Amino acid sequence: MEKILTIKNLDVTFRTNAGDIHAIRGVDFDLPLGKTVALVGESGSGKSVTMKAVTGLLDANSIINSGEIIYNGVDLLKMSKKDLRQKINGRRIAMVFQDPMTSLDPTMTIGDQITEGMFLHKKISKEDAERRAVELLNLVGIVDAEKRIENYPHQLSGGMRQRVVIAIALSCEPRILICDEPTTALDVTVQARILNLIKDIQAQMGLSVIYITHDLGVVAKVADYVNVMYAGKIIEFGTVEEIFYDPRHPYTWGLLSAMPDLETDDDRLYSIPGSPPNLLHEPKGDAFSARNKFSMKIDERAEPPMFKISETHSAATWLLHPDAPKVELPPELKSRLERSRRAAHYD
Repeated sequence: MEKILTIKNLDVTFRTNAGDIHAIRGVDFDLPLGKTVALVGESGSGKSVTMKAVTGLLDANSIINSGEIIYNGVDLLKMSKKDLRQKINGRRIAMVFQDPMTSLDPTMTIGDQITEGMFLHKKISKEDAERRAVELLNLVGIVDAEKRIENYPHQLSGGMRQRVVIAIALSCEPRILICDEPTTALDVTVQARILNLIKDIQAQMGLSVIYITHDLGVVAKVADYVNVMYAGKIIEFGTVEEIFYDPRHPYTWGLLSAMPDLETDDDRLYSIPGSPPNLLHEPKGDAFSARNKFSMKIDERAEPPMFKISETHSAATWLLHPDAPKVELPPELKSRLERSRRAAHYD
């Protein structure tokens, strides 16, 4: 399958007063052309940092120790920040952030903010840019687009502001859309509309989409492939069916078990015990070992490699080693996955 973006062995450190934080520890990531890939994991796992490295938006105290980010045959890490900003950001790769009020300028009209990128990247006339702005507002489902371009962000609802942010991201016709928790600040009914909107626009424009999220419910609705991140590494990846119906990493089991389920036999919502490791002090062995009830002695000594399960599915856990003891899925999670599989088949 043709890949539009490939990340190889990305390694990022942040310099802080407390010491160096090894935030990204060798990430490998592929985005197939025209597909949707989700990056999931707890806060601090490295999802947003990985994608900010793609767009050159890392903080000034970051150090990229190694890696390649290949887009269209070019390593973006070898481009100057000026070239990245002028040739790639917005024009080829666009990003939608989770809080539209931090993305929008309160002193500029909606129309001016949509056309700003067009003037920079496309060199078109003011009339053509304004016409395109109205088309984009119509595309993202905003009524009375001709009037709305004169509004300021505070005059719009949260759902409308997020639609405007999406319109800005699409203004220069990018090939990749990165959505960083795009529905977190919205109520559930608006969330569903925004997710459907992005899916429809992806089909119309042939976009390749990356979702950054901790919400597995969102992942189930939108993703073709899933990458599970923990402590700065991808610890399991596969198709959405493989991750949801045949997960192999105990951390993925924990994430799936923590999803609310009306039919569960448990009277309390499950949570993964413990906390993620402090990356000021890089963990030895498997970073998930301290929180993993199936942990073995080798987990404390050696970091597990990626074990291949199928052509599209791999996981980094010593439980997949041929000599490891056989561990079954937790019974409640097994029942939940069976219910999900039956419901999906019925739909």
